Amino acid sequence: MRVLVTGGAGFIGSHVVSALGEHGHEAVVFDVREDPGADVRDRAAVRHALAGVDAVCHQAAMVGLGDGVSDAAEYVSHNDLGTAVLLAAMAESGVRRLVLAGSMVVYGEGRYECRRHGVVRPGPRTVTDLDAGRFEPPCPVCGAALVPGLVGEDAPADPRNVYATTKLAQEHLAAAWARCTGGSAVSLRYHNVYGPGMPRDTPYAGVASFFRSALARGEAPRVFEDGRQRRDFVHVRDVAAANVAALEASSPEGTLTAYNTGSGDPRTVGEMARALAAAYGGPEPVVTGEYRLGDVRHITADSSRLRDGLGWKPEVGFEEGMAEFARAGLRGA
Repeated sequence: MRVLVTGGAGFIGSHVVSALGEHGHEAVVFDVREDPGADVRDRAAVRHALAGVDAVCHQAAMVGLGDGVSDAAEYVSHNDLGTAVLLAAMAESGVRRLVLAGSMVVYGEGRYECRRHGVVRPGPRTVTDLDAGRFEPPCPVCGAALVPGLVGEDAPADPRNVYATTKLAQEHLAAAWARCTGGSAVSLRYHNVYGPGMPRDTPYAGVASFFRSALARGEAPRVFEDGRQRRDFVHVRDVAAANVAALEASSPEGTLTAYNTGSGDPRTVGEMARALAAAYGGPEPVVTGEYRLGDVRHITADSSRLRDGLGWKPEVGFEEGMAEFARAGLRGA
């Protein structure tokens, strides 16, 4: 299979390219890091890149929480306009297979249960509560403490920031393309991806990269809130393997199928920081109580649909992955 990988020189994209080669496929890299003319918003450039391609693995995106709404136009341009241009070119070129780099951010908060009211969906956390160190969202009905659980793909979408909104819009655009063309579209909703080759010292890197960059500078990782926020840290090689599995699978035509892509091993941010610092050799993390408005408290994946449907399973365990990441080099922005 000849696969166009947008963003193929980036963190996740480069691992996808390697995994495709290991499985006997030919990857065509389309990335502005390698060619300034390879902008996914450039319809002529995209059409040219699609020549002779069997499928597209769309990794190119502007990532991260961003800066409120001041950079909303830039996010929409890179993520949504770029996806729309790509899909239009695919429709013209007759390419009918798409795997999209989705994200768990489309859910907003994860799954919560109240002992009295069952499954509930708390709203965004308030500045007043966050300033007071009340980080756990309460039951929206009775105000009681909630028990976090695993979120499934059928949970309602509730994006809490501009980046999250653009990732949801990408899925809707892909679903519309699939309906119009009879193509098959898969969205892999990545959870917290980490591993060798993460970008360092950029506003858009993930929390694992922030901590690893601090350790490389001889500084203690700064853990926001109380460090007890739960995430699903999944290794980049496992994510790359999920992309290959999705490309090779026989997916339904005329629709988009979403798959959570996580390790299935929830950990707290503080736990991750401690494991990474220990593997690196210190210094110990510092819990600051700071917060970022728009962050969610707990979001962890139920990835059983991906395991059952595509036969994928994560291979890199938490301890093994953090030990490797502590030794691995980071890349520039």
